[in-house]
Amino acid sequence: MMLGRAKKKIHSNLILLLVIAPIVFNLGGCASYQALPLNDQSSLLTHLPALNIDAKQLSLPELATHSFASAPDGLDMTDVAILAVLNNPDLKLARNDAHIAHAQAFSASLLPNPQLAMSGDFMRNPISGSTPAYGIGPTYDFGALLTHSALRKAADADASKTDLSLLWQEWQVIAQARMLFIKLTQGQKLMHILQQQRDDFAQRSQRYQLALQRGLITIETATIALTSLQDVQRQINEGQRQQNQARHDLNALLGLAPDVPVPLQGSAQLPPLDRAQIAATLPHLAQRRPDLIALKYGYAAQDQRYRAAIIAQFPSLVIGLTRSRDNSNVSSQGFNISVSLPIFNQNQGNIAIEQSTRQKLHDEYQQRINVANSDIDRILTEQTINTQQMREINSTLQQLSAQRKKVQGALAAGNVDALVLSNIDTAWLAKQTEQVTLEQAMLEQRVALQTLIGGELPTRLPPELQESRKP
Repeated sequence: MMLGRAKKKIHSNLILLLVIAPIVFNLGGCASYQALPLNDQSSLLTHLPALNIDAKQLSLPELATHSFASAPDGLDMTDVAILAVLNNPDLKLARNDAHIAHAQAFSASLLPNPQLAMSGDFMRNPISGSTPAYGIGPTYDFGALLTHSALRKAADADASKTDLSLLWQEWQVIAQARMLFIKLTQGQKLMHILQQQRDDFAQRSQRYQLALQRGLITIETATIALTSLQDVQRQINEGQRQQNQARHDLNALLGLAPDVPVPLQGSAQLPPLDRAQIAATLPHLAQRRPDLIALKYGYAAQDQRYRAAIIAQFPSLVIGLTRSRDNSNVSSQGFNISVSLPIFNQNQGNIAIEQSTRQKLHDEYQQRINVANSDIDRILTEQTINTQQMREINSTLQQLSAQRKKVQGALAAGNVDALVLSNIDTAWLAKQTEQVTLEQAMLEQRVALQTLIGGELPTRLPPELQESRKP
């Protein structure tokens, strides 16, 4: 009898230890609350930062080889891209999303906790020899372990997907920064042309007004120069509005206050494309572009969730130990097993949802591949068309420039009237504007193409460099 009581006491203490030990252990490792007050003021930078760039932070290899310098003479196109990657507000939010995804992956890696059930029973009118009754028993859902591995793999894949989506968003920000640099520098180039022509028209209009006052020319001739001046001024005003919008967009992209000046230097000139090498990269887009790799991880995560849904159709199993005592001071111990009966619901609904979601991701990935190939082909074709158009524009500009000089000389000699010079000036200015606009479009297409193929653009070397590289 003494041995039996000792065994019961040991068993009771063991159950108590199993209950109390995890609670005490977890209390020692509990997280504590830390306040994070909101800031009601703008956090945009009020000056260009002096940065020490860590090449490992940059998402494109070509950026890591560039020496960032916030010099007084301005930022080049790569400097602007680097600053955008490091300080863009939307990227900071995307990095927070990546931290959340990794936290969710960590949470999914943790095993489910056991459950503890406790109960007490106290007689309202105790009788002699009665005692308070109690029941205590830990249980564990072994069914949750069946889907744990699949759900953990899904969370890990989701975390990898978020990292790659962040990388793709960084590439998009780099492309936006380059686009704005091109828009601003090409806009400045066009503004310089327009302002020079405005000064010429203003001087000519002033001379014509004096000649009109002296009765040397007619009012129609004076009006021609004034109309040309007003038309150029209208184009300058429109260009100033576009430049103002682009500068505000650039400051917002760089996380700078709207009144911070961002001086720019250099141009965005690019060498001719090597179409053969670009075509050779098309079969490898899925290994080059972060968004496509991210979709692969997203599909893998959904595939694991589909597996977990299939596993979850089997009955769940909960096993536990019990220790109890009734009011008559009779103690008992044992175990309990709980099994769900899949009679009405065999998890068919969740299986159908996860399977359909997987099919959607499968089709979305294929669609992204198709669109990428189509967009690359479209831009390459447009580059060919634009290159031919640029040759025609350059040829026309040479002809107009030569004719313009002849007409200016003929006008000074009195052999032609002012209308002829005004017409050729208008055509010459329109063709210069077309040249700058087309050049900007071609540069922007290069930037878009660089993102679409997932890396630097293969370009053709000049003939002299090609000869120097031959063995």
